Amino acid sequence: MQSKRMYPIYFSFGALAVYFVFSFFPSLLGIFFAFTDWNSFSDEVGFVGIDNFKNIFRGGTQYLLYIGNTFKFTLFTTVMKTLLGFCLALLFTRKNPLSNAFRMVIFSPQVLSFLIVGLVFKSLLHPSTGFINNSLDALGIGFLARSWLTDLKWAFTSVMAVDVWKGVGYVMVVLIAGLQAIPQSYHEAAKIDGASWMQRILHITVPMLVPTLMVVTVLNITYGFRVFDIIYVLTNGGPGYATGVINTAVFKEFSIGDYGMGTALSTILLVFISFISWFIINSMKSKTVEA
Repeated sequence: MQSKRMYPIYFSFGALAVYFVFSFFPSLLGIFFAFTDWNSFSDEVGFVGIDNFKNIFRGGTQYLLYIGNTFKFTLFTTVMKTLLGFCLALLFTRKNPLSNAFRMVIFSPQVLSFLIVGLVFKSLLHPSTGFINNSLDALGIGFLARSWLTDLKWAFTSVMAVDVWKGVGYVMVVLIAGLQAIPQSYHEAAKIDGASWMQRILHITVPMLVPTLMVVTVLNITYGFRVFDIIYVLTNGGPGYATGVINTAVFKEFSIGDYGMGTALSTILLVFISFISWFIINSMKSKTVEA
């Protein structure tokens, strides 16, 4: 009987082997190289301990700016995608003949590649020929025009706004699925008891949506920490280091052949993602409401 219950595990061996060879083992190897001086200028790889990490966290280095930008990007995009996605999900779960059409329109940027989105918005945000600045001039409010991607004050905000625009549709669809799983009888009972729309949202919808919000939050955070494509296409980390994040730093380190520093930065990223995801999952589990 025991062997009959265990036999399905055999089917996972192939997938586990592929995962170990192409994901788990390279990750462990990357962590090892984070403690070395591996580079393209020497055939020898020497163990340097935590020197790479000391250089990263030493005051006055651009690496601290990259780490700060990564946290800033992750926090802003996660909050904005979740809030906007939640509002849109509430709006488009109401009975409306155009709801499906609006869902499709809002979700459609999600299926586009970051390269296409980046190139389109790079054109739209161009300071002199871009559609946005030209539209502001045409409306008589040209004083609002900015060098969106080259101004130190606006470049990072512009990149984050583009990312929110692209990703909010995915969050909306996931939250719509969560909302549709909530029994309407709860809302009807609360409505009979005199609860307002806002009270029903705060005391029924949000608590019962916690498992879905947990999934959305973890996905947004892991994406935010790993962001690279949209920043590379729009600004390449510029102007200066203004929009640089950990992954753009990893790319630069590997480009110049400093593989040890690149893997050290990747290891820091792994630690951040693992710890924060663990913390969020555990903190939100205690708030999960059984339907």
